[in-house]
Amino acid sequence: MAKKLSKEEAKKRIEKLRKEIERHDYLYYVLNRPEISDAAYDSLKRELIELEKQFPEFVTPDSPTQRVGGPPLEKFEKVTHKVPMLTLNDAMDEEELREWEERIKRLLSPSEIKKLDYFAELKMDGLAMSLIYRDGILVKGATRGDGYTGEDVTQNVKTIRAIPLRLRLENLPKKYKRPREIEIRGEVYMSKKLLRS
Repeated sequence: MAKKLSKEEAKKRIEKLRKEIERHDYLYYVLNRPEISDAAYDSLKRELIELEKQFPEFVTPDSPTQRVGGPPLEKFEKVTHKVPMLTLNDAMDEEELREWEERIKRLLSPSEIKKLDYFAELKMDGLAMSLIYRDGILVKGATRGDGYTGEDVTQNVKTIRAIPLRLRLENLPKKYKRPREIEIRGEVYMSKKLLRS
């Protein structure tokens, strides 16, 4: 029979379990490098669920138990973007790419042009998404919409295991101030492999 924990012991154990589960989520969903079996992971999650049931005052919005597991919402409220989410122009051939580079160079000084460097990757075409974190906690997920007004899809975003409910700000170098609010923009897409499963 498991030892009954005091309130303080439960709080410490809950915090430890959350950090451990978040670490394993990151290893599995982001780095594709799991360190423990599914059964061991499930055991950690069950323990956390039980402790949070016994001590509901310690449940936080970023707890792994708060990740949405049910069906996503179908009706969405409107969200006005603080900064418009504008679309990028495509370059369809080498000539358009060179024209783009010339436009960039016209905006730069000769010393800046010498420092130009490029990185290219295949374009993932998905759904443009804005994620707002306050004090490192995910508070809003919104679609681009028309660029000025999108839809609040926070509950749907929480079903995506690769999207953290809490940012790993402890890894931020000490010389940087922790941001009060940060917006992360990107594309949400589903691989063909997932579509087949």
